[in-house]
Amino acid sequence: MEHGRWEHFEHDADIGLRAVAATREGMFEAMGEALTAIITEPGAVQRAETITVRCNAPDNALLLVDWLNALIYEMATRGMIFGSWRVELEGQTLTGFVTGEAVDRLRHQPAVEVKGATYTALSVQQDSQGLWHGQCVVDV
Repeated sequence: MEHGRWEHFEHDADIGLRAVAATREGMFEAMGEALTAIITEPGAVQRAETITVRCNAPDNALLLVDWLNALIYEMATRGMIFGSWRVELEGQTLTGFVTGEAVDRLRHQPAVEVKGATYTALSVQQDSQGLWHGQCVVDV
């Protein structure tokens, strides 16, 4: 499992994200893709511009919330949507390289606006087989 896989789950009026990957980096990347998939089909996003996102937190769960909120912030302030995620981790410092394009309402048909990642159902764990699992609920 080189790239992580992800899914959405229902949570009251919000949407939950879950991902599993062979590496911690892959799990963060898959969570980025799951975030975009709430808004539009990630495969429909062209790779026109790459931006760098940096986060630091005392543990993996808080780092996941910071990562998702940084992506939400960048999408909102730049009017962009992302279709490619590459994460590098050094301890609890995350450097993400996200590639995407300006939102095209006709082509992307954004389904919802994500307001922020929350601490609800938040977890990041490595299982006995070495796979990394992450989950978080986002406010829509």
